[in-house]
Amino acid sequence: METYDAVIIGAGNAGLTAGAAIAQGGAKVVVLERHTIPGGCATSFCRGRFEFEVALHQLSGIGTPEKPGPLRMVLDQLGVMEHLTFMPMTDLYHVMIPGKLDILLEPDRARATATLKHHFPDEAEGIDAFFDLVYRVFGEVIGAFYFKDPDVHRDKYPLYFQYGLKPLQAVLDDHFRDPLLKTALTPYWTYMGLPPSQLSFIDMAAMLFAYIEFLPFHLKGGSQALSTALADRIVQCGGRIRYNCPVARILVESGRVTGVATAEGETIRARQVVSNASKIATYVDMLAPDQVPAAVWGELKRTSISPSAFTLYLGLDQPPEALGITSSTNFILGHTDADMAYARMKDRDIDHRDGMMMTCYTLIDPAFSPPGTSQVALITLKFGDAWLQVPPAQYAAEKYRVADAMLQQAEQVFPGLRTHIEEMEIATPITHMRYLGTPRGAIYGFEKHIKDSPVFLPNQMHIEGLFLAGGWVGGNGFQPTLESGFKTGQAVLRRLERHQ
Repeated sequence: METYDAVIIGAGNAGLTAGAAIAQGGAKVVVLERHTIPGGCATSFCRGRFEFEVALHQLSGIGTPEKPGPLRMVLDQLGVMEHLTFMPMTDLYHVMIPGKLDILLEPDRARATATLKHHFPDEAEGIDAFFDLVYRVFGEVIGAFYFKDPDVHRDKYPLYFQYGLKPLQAVLDDHFRDPLLKTALTPYWTYMGLPPSQLSFIDMAAMLFAYIEFLPFHLKGGSQALSTALADRIVQCGGRIRYNCPVARILVESGRVTGVATAEGETIRARQVVSNASKIATYVDMLAPDQVPAAVWGELKRTSISPSAFTLYLGLDQPPEALGITSSTNFILGHTDADMAYARMKDRDIDHRDGMMMTCYTLIDPAFSPPGTSQVALITLKFGDAWLQVPPAQYAAEKYRVADAMLQQAEQVFPGLRTHIEEMEIATPITHMRYLGTPRGAIYGFEKHIKDSPVFLPNQMHIEGLFLAGGWVGGNGFQPTLESGFKTGQAVLRRLERHQ
């Protein structure tokens, strides 16, 4: 029987950074991964002569050596930054509603506001006021929470208390009249899975600040390069990773974890366990009901599962410029009604009412696809429920039918796109469910409603020695999950030190 200081369940973003932090701290750690490669969403796959990026579109939090972002500092501390090459992206995003809106914003506050005021001159005062509020609010959030001020109160952080529970839509309505301008400012809501009417203003302020101040970045070699570097670091520091090794049960004795049991029936003892699996899988599938505290059931009942995604991975036989693709990050929308777009996520079909994002990786890094070609990902958010209703015998035909509809919408902006497809792979919510092991293929964990803020639902330890890390217990996306794992790894080391 093997014995470790800590066992990590899952080699996703948070599992890898937790494992690297623990191994680097000198503790004995093993990471158990159900797949054959590390990374979870942070992976790649090959079709023909293309290696497709699975999920990373714009990496936040990197910054520059002169102005380092928080994620750069984490990767530096883990000793992997020197093995990675980051390329700054020159555009924030290109947002389009055919025939109505066509705006390209750069990752620079002055240039972004100037562009918006050029298109919406009557709203110039509101544009300046909105960005000023974004920066001032986020400045207070950094002081109160990132630097863990022990004395947080209304007089010290008035804007945080004023806007902490306010939805994004309310702030937009306070500042702007034109729905096109509101749409131009908020396509990033799809990065979090909730429309402005339900999304916290502070969450959007944090995202805008992060991308504008620390720039969006592309990672040479894709997210798989980062996952591989973190996995290598774990091994270099004396840790171990076991692939094809799903965990069936978390072992608990006298109210504290004692290890895990694998699907093959092997018992692995550990003083601490970190789960990078979903919160549902951790408490419902890996623990007996009588081992789960009542508080956990209460937390699970109040949450809702985030959408999954329908994605087309396209290898095109022409370079981007020949196809009219001039921006790396493109939001192609059909209207200004984000609530309608959100409601449409429950439907399998795709039409003009659905928004989508198109990332062209070759525009950022010409070496990302073979010479004379383009690698493109088209993605729209869809809940998994409707896909679970498709009979297995009809699944292939259904996903190609929906893919055809998605291409029709993309061709409103990029005519003839389908005629240049050399390779295509389709991922549905069923695909995400199979590879990620998440309920209904959810890609953002639980929906991040204001009521589910860490202020009200902190990531606390309910069973002694059991830590959770990743998008199911905190922010979703690459930067938040990578940082979550690192912080969890540090917490494990502190706990191990206290109990020596």
